[in-house]
Amino acid sequence: MTFVVVGGDAAGMSAASKARREAPDREIVVFEKGQWVSYGACGLPYYIKGEIQSLEDLVSVTPEQFREERDIDLRTGHEVVDIDPGDRTVTARNDDGEVTVEYDDLLVATGAESVVPSIEGTDREGVYTLGSMTDGKELREFVARSRESSPVEQPDSGPACHFLETCEGAVGIVGGGYIGVEMAEALAANDFEVHLFQRGDRVLKGFSEATSERVADHLREQDVALYLNAEVRAFDGGEAVEAVVTADERVEVEMALLGTGVRPRTDLAEAAGIELGPTGAIAADEYRETSAPDVYAAGDCAEVEHVVTGDPDYVPLALTANRHGRAIGQTVTGDPTEGGAVAGTAAVKAFDVEAARTGVLDHEEARAAGFDPVTETIEAKSRAGYYPEDGTVTVTLTADRGTGRVLGASLASGYGEGAVHRSHAVVAAVTEGVTVPELSNYDLAYAPPFNTTWDPILTAAKVLGGQL
Repeated sequence: MTFVVVGGDAAGMSAASKARREAPDREIVVFEKGQWVSYGACGLPYYIKGEIQSLEDLVSVTPEQFREERDIDLRTGHEVVDIDPGDRTVTARNDDGEVTVEYDDLLVATGAESVVPSIEGTDREGVYTLGSMTDGKELREFVARSRESSPVEQPDSGPACHFLETCEGAVGIVGGGYIGVEMAEALAANDFEVHLFQRGDRVLKGFSEATSERVADHLREQDVALYLNAEVRAFDGGEAVEAVVTADERVEVEMALLGTGVRPRTDLAEAAGIELGPTGAIAADEYRETSAPDVYAAGDCAEVEHVVTGDPDYVPLALTANRHGRAIGQTVTGDPTEGGAVAGTAAVKAFDVEAARTGVLDHEEARAAGFDPVTETIEAKSRAGYYPEDGTVTVTLTADRGTGRVLGASLASGYGEGAVHRSHAVVAAVTEGVTVPELSNYDLAYAPPFNTTWDPILTAAKVLGGQL
């Protein structure tokens, strides 16, 4: 019995590792196009910032460890060019030619790729994406070169144009999502003047408006120039980018970063006749099996079920990939295991603000799923009022008016003030179908250094309960 995996990151290597533990004698072959496997791409902004010193620190398990300690036939530098579900074969190509391997079970874990929008000049030198370890390495090298070439000594903090003779050191970020916000912090920490362009009217559009506003206000406090409702039309320049151009602005920069999202890599699956779902990602059942028998899909190339709506969704996040990969590893070794639905839970750090979200917040999305959404936003103390250095937590809570079911939440606070950890209570409520009155009775921990007697989540539930 041969288990073949296409893709060597979170989903692929979790599946391969679990299958090896469950079936020590089974043949397991993993094809990976690049040289990096099992790495934390989410840590790349902090590597570029300089908080993480080595790119290798982002690697959970090295290729050598997979081969020698886990006895997995990991073949890096092998690009899979064909999947044939009829013959049950996978064909990969490397520098020495092509190799074809027969499979009994196959996992497609091809991940996602950065979206490159139709903007003139994206091929100019100095226009980057951040979707791989190689991208991270190139951006860190850009930061190092820029710091070395600065005409005066770098200060501890502050935008570049505040201390350079000209506005050299300005960078443009296109997209106000996770990557855009995190990279604004990373580049500002390296003394660049940061210009952030967002096509819509707010950053972090998957969060609540209150969260978005709190993050946007803090970005401005950190001297990030924020351009909302600003659709980028071109990257101007010669061989290298020199300016970001919108309908109303021409902002000179020496580098531009595209943080405009990702899309699933599905070319191999489509060519093999494997069905895609309504999200455009690979469709899979509760066991992550696709339309092709014994072919599974997991990670950023596959769609998942949402716990609130019950509909397919595309949520390319690390925990989902790891969890579903592990489930597939159990399934293919004889223990059918469901991958589980997701709530769309996510978190982001923006300088000294942290934010989290879970569930369904958008009213149009909620109505499409058959709910009658109602939302309340509150602001409450993060600690007892008499405790030194207390901050505030902003909580937006959404529920169904008819049943009282908690649908989702978005939270923001100062860094370390607990927005992310508090969101976990709402994740449980959303996942289990808890009502607002039931959430308001959660027995959450209290001590003055950590909380108020009434946690902000409980306060939000009480206020929203009044609307129900």
